[in-house]
Amino acid sequence: MAGPSETTPGINPNAFFIGYTPDEKKIVDIFAQEWYITHVGEPITLGKSNYRFFLMKPTANYQRMFNLEREILAVISRYENFEPRVLDAFTMIGRRFQNLRIEPICSVLICNDPIIELAVRELLKNEKESQIIVPFNYNELLTIKDSYFIRNRFRKHFYSRDLFAYEAPLKTDLYFFGRNDLIYNIVNRHRTGEVSGLFGLRKTGKTSVIFGVQRALTHLECRSAFIDCQNPAFHKRNWNNALHFVIQEICNQHGLAIQPESEDEYTDINAPIIFERDLLRVHKLCNKKSLLLIFDEIENITPGVSPSEQWCDGLDFVYFWQTLRSLFQKLPAVFSYLIVGTNPLCVELPSICGKDNPIFNQVPFQYIPRFDVPQTRDMVRKLGRIMGILFDDYLYARLTEDFGGHPFLIRHVCSVINRLCPDDRPLKVNKSVYEDGKRIFLRDYSSHLDMILNVLCEHYNDEYEMLTYLARGDNDTFLEVAELSPLYTNHLLGYGIIDESHGKYSFRIDAIKEHLANKGKYRRLNLSAQEMLQEISERRNSVEPRIRYICKSVLLSHYGKNAARQIVTDIMGEPRKSKNAALSFEDLFTSNYSGILFDDLRKVIVKQWECFKHVFGQDKDEFDHRMKAINKYRADAHAKSISKDDMEYFRVCMIALEKLADDYYP
Repeated sequence: MAGPSETTPGINPNAFFIGYTPDEKKIVDIFAQEWYITHVGEPITLGKSNYRFFLMKPTANYQRMFNLEREILAVISRYENFEPRVLDAFTMIGRRFQNLRIEPICSVLICNDPIIELAVRELLKNEKESQIIVPFNYNELLTIKDSYFIRNRFRKHFYSRDLFAYEAPLKTDLYFFGRNDLIYNIVNRHRTGEVSGLFGLRKTGKTSVIFGVQRALTHLECRSAFIDCQNPAFHKRNWNNALHFVIQEICNQHGLAIQPESEDEYTDINAPIIFERDLLRVHKLCNKKSLLLIFDEIENITPGVSPSEQWCDGLDFVYFWQTLRSLFQKLPAVFSYLIVGTNPLCVELPSICGKDNPIFNQVPFQYIPRFDVPQTRDMVRKLGRIMGILFDDYLYARLTEDFGGHPFLIRHVCSVINRLCPDDRPLKVNKSVYEDGKRIFLRDYSSHLDMILNVLCEHYNDEYEMLTYLARGDNDTFLEVAELSPLYTNHLLGYGIIDESHGKYSFRIDAIKEHLANKGKYRRLNLSAQEMLQEISERRNSVEPRIRYICKSVLLSHYGKNAARQIVTDIMGEPRKSKNAALSFEDLFTSNYSGILFDDLRKVIVKQWECFKHVFGQDKDEFDHRMKAINKYRADAHAKSISKDDMEYFRVCMIALEKLADDYYP
């Protein structure tokens, strides 16, 4: 028996079926056996097409299985061929009702097209940010024999989609979590005539926030223009031509019916004057609403970092921002700007090439905040429930702690967990499944961590090195570098990667600590004799199976099994040649069966160099020498301690060999 607050199936007695065929009325009755039909709408017209619709409230089973609480919009299309425009009908109808009444995540489409399910899947296969459309055709609903048919169709379209594995910035509010306060703060600053800065590591959601700011401004009937500083069409230009590019982008993005002055008119002397004139013309066409200029990927025009010489080593940055800041002070009601990037260096440098930085300490900025536990819970719980996955409550704190509240990392480790879960859903993720997912993510998806850190490695190497010191436990060197500039630690603290307490620093994102520690474990200095021995043995034992695989694969492709087997056994000489005579070619390269040695691999590769040079490079002698050195130092380390110089040379040889082996056999 249903509880007092539970929804029971049925139809609102006040519903009227205007313009419905008997079959369509029967279809609504079929849904009413499992849902409560709250509203039956009159037909709507979109272009030359007419559609019917109704709203239905989920009963207890659907609430529990699919995390549905609000009413679902169902659109009926009686056309025999699916029309993509029907998706516009969902938006059009949705505007008729209160914002919080209709469920935004999911809608139902009922169509007379017999292949509607395939048509919808093809249309939405590349639209990961779209809502879930659960399709049905007339005939299958009118001939239902399975009492679980509708429920299973929902299950199919909910549970088959990995909502965690989303790479691109979010352009809509549908799957946007945890950043609304940040968006409102930036929008309010713009509306009160203030500039802003937003910084954070890659994949922290900066671009999604930008899209959110633009959506909010559009809702307020305000304008914005997005300038991608990463675009060579922008940063390859000199400062004066870059101003023309900005005006052109404003006009293009808003379809403004003006033709700005030609780029030739934007000379060194006249560019600020003409830019002001063009900007005022734009302002007039925009109903005198203030315009927000958004400069994303600001590193690309930042001194010392930009890939273009005039911005990196010249004064273009100074002249460009002198113009914008001067005009902003003169015309605060016309425009403001938002600077977005990884590192706030551009507003922290007091001078550039001996000239004052015009935006030094002039742009209040913030780092994009990490998720706290409630925000992590909100995102993971909502997306997970749609996919039929429920997480134990305490795992939200674990996810936040292990991945530092970084939403991109949290989503992707949850994506791994999703793939570990069976198809029989809904189900609950416990500690054991979480630990398996975390281990697989750190082992197989380290590229996600590299992607986040890459901008530090490329452009802010001192900060990247500081992280590697801290990850290896080398706190003294970390503090030595920190003393060179307080900006270094300020940035790392701002990113949310590290934390500080009473002068001591620690990682806030444990996944990055573990990743950097693994990458840097063979870079430590002042090793003991035992640690040297351990590193030499570990690395040689790790690279040898890959060299075996390469040797086996290349010989097989060039000579075939029999000839390749002969080449290898001839290298061995007696008595090992006779001992291995009965082994197959595959067993010959299996260490459990064969006596093939590391040095045998070297000899085979050197002797058959023409076959291997595309793998190991053009210099045979250099490869030969490095293989000998690696083998020698391993023997020396077992016999006696080796010198620091020898250890460094071993590392040089091993790094080169590991890279070659990884490129062929990652």
